[in-house]
Amino acid sequence: MTTKSLRSPGRPRRFDPEQAVATAQRLFHAHGYDAVNVAHVTEALSINPPSFYAAFGSKGGLYSRVLDRYACTDAIPLEDLLLSDRPVAECLVSVLEDAARRYASDPGVAGCLVLEGIRSIDPEARKAASAFHSAAEGRLRDYIAARHPECAERLTDFISTTLSGLSAKARYGCSQGRLLATARLAGLVVVHEISGK
Repeated sequence: MTTKSLRSPGRPRRFDPEQAVATAQRLFHAHGYDAVNVAHVTEALSINPPSFYAAFGSKGGLYSRVLDRYACTDAIPLEDLLLSDRPVAECLVSVLEDAARRYASDPGVAGCLVLEGIRSIDPEARKAASAFHSAAEGRLRDYIAARHPECAERLTDFISTTLSGLSAKARYGCSQGRLLATARLAGLVVVHEISGK
């Protein structure tokens, strides 16, 4: 007895979806979600639109995959920096300095993909990026609140605002050295706020 494959005949995909997501990540990061259209993506991947839609469903579907990849590969590694056995202020300063280094490490993809994404005019993209942003803010708030609940809310707001500013300055071409200087200055505010001095 023989069985037929449920798969329809045809050419196999000519591209690796994971590599395609990496390529699309660079496009979205360099130009912004709104400036990149499906034609840009298919040209960069050397595929046709039907292959694109079969693999990702939509531009928004691809962007969600890009955000997942970014969170695992290029975003600030909060879990590695927010350590329970180190002083809170020291860890928060490490977050700010890491952001400054990351945001300006490659001029072609400067800033934070998530922070830039929450400015999108597309509601789907904005919602997806905002979910990642809210999760990161929540992680920061929980970390601070565990030992300094009295200042968790305002410090989270301060750090989040500083990260947004660092991202924007990186997009405008600010050097890594200047971003680090700003991050360290902000770090002094964090230390002051926690110590109360």
